[in-house]
Amino acid sequence: MLSLVIPVYKNEANLERLFSALQEPDRELAEPMEVVFVVDGSPDRCLEILSARLPDLLLRSRLLSLSRNFGSFAAIGAGLQAGTGDYFAVLAADLQEPMELMHTFTTTLRNGEADVVFGCRSGRSDPWLSTLISNYFWDVYRTLVVRDMPKGGVDIFACTRQVRDRLLEFPEANTNLIALLFWVGFRRKFVQYQRQARQEGKS
Repeated sequence: MLSLVIPVYKNEANLERLFSALQEPDRELAEPMEVVFVVDGSPDRCLEILSARLPDLLLRSRLLSLSRNFGSFAAIGAGLQAGTGDYFAVLAADLQEPMELMHTFTTTLRNGEADVVFGCRSGRSDPWLSTLISNYFWDVYRTLVVRDMPKGGVDIFACTRQVRDRLLEFPEANTNLIALLFWVGFRRKFVQYQRQARQEGKS
């Protein structure tokens, strides 16, 4: 089973489209799926909406609520810890990363091609200033922090239970989860995708 972790912060406007995407009848996955929503102290109605809607959805799900906003890495770490699957993946609630990646991720892991799969942006449909700042950040990050980081950076990933267990042993998991995934080793695979424009709300 795949445990799909979705951190939620100021995503009230995205939730209905997210629910639809997660329930699409033609969505193919190599594994059954549970979705672990982690509300990271969001100041809007995300927790209220999720609490009301999840019981009625055709979706195996779990809902966690953090006491305040700890940041996305802490929220993802909480979701990874709560998941019960054999494989784990992370997806942003704003759907700027295509759901089709989850099929590619799970197939890769299930076939034993890698222990960690990273989604790498081949392009992004964001405003030019956001793109410029992001590219600059990742160039500096690659130079000073993780030289193996692909150009354009990494936002989402999937891994086996073994990698999840090893990752959560580190107290640094709440500071920079992505850097730890590169540092800890294991077999890697990179999947290219086009990052979509955010349709609702503001990043």
